[in-house]
Amino acid sequence: MSTAAAKRLQGKTVLITGASSGIGRSTAFEFASTAPSNDLRLILTARRIDTLKNVAAEIEKETRNGVKVLPVQLDVSQPDQVRTFVDGLPVEWRDIHVLVNNAGLVKGVAQAPAIAEEDMNVMFATNVAGLVNMTQAILPIFLQRPDGGAGDVINIGSIAGIEAYPGGSIYCATKAAVKSFTDSLRKELISTRIRVIEVDPGQVETEFSVIRFYGDKSKADAVYAGCTPLTGDDIAEIIVFAATRPENVVMANSLIFPQHQGSATTLYRKSA
Repeated sequence: MSTAAAKRLQGKTVLITGASSGIGRSTAFEFASTAPSNDLRLILTARRIDTLKNVAAEIEKETRNGVKVLPVQLDVSQPDQVRTFVDGLPVEWRDIHVLVNNAGLVKGVAQAPAIAEEDMNVMFATNVAGLVNMTQAILPIFLQRPDGGAGDVINIGSIAGIEAYPGGSIYCATKAAVKSFTDSLRKELISTRIRVIEVDPGQVETEFSVIRFYGDKSKADAVYAGCTPLTGDDIAEIIVFAATRPENVVMANSLIFPQHQGSATTLYRKSA
């Protein structure tokens, strides 16, 4: 017997950016496991197409092809790629119902005036412009539906967008921009059936910190020493839960911490 959540995903197409690893990858698997035989379609995008193809093959195998997966190479920081994205999809994949704006990154822990311009530019281009551009590319699909339009925009924010911390000024600024854009968009679309949702994770252990430290895994591991961070799977459950509520139920904002975290800068660490 199908669950209520599975029935609400019946025949839908979900687009997830940054789906090759971390929260995005987990979200793809969570959608698939929630509706493994309900004609669900997943469009997975990221820069690493080979990794995406592996994710797609694994999902299709686990669901016995009950979930169709389309991996698409896409760098959301490149406006030209986003601009041509929808038209580049096979026609049968263009009727998108859920957009999960997950692609994002952080580079470095430098403080002003030592912040690298290249790091600043790539964070704003990916976390802010990329998210806004993807939303603008998909919204026309949502708006053409009857009764003012319908669909879900789910933006992955961060505690960093709510509370800034030393060494994270640019990343925090990008996530604060995501929060402001999300809140404005929800108000702008209030007369439609389009839901605008933000999920704000606290400390999550993914490739995120490895990228922050330019591939230095030892520094990345030190971030999580003495504590038990959230996983991509934990956040994926929240994302899919939000997407499978009744149409009139909007989980506008969700802030998720691991138990040892009280704020962006308040963490309890067990001594070695």
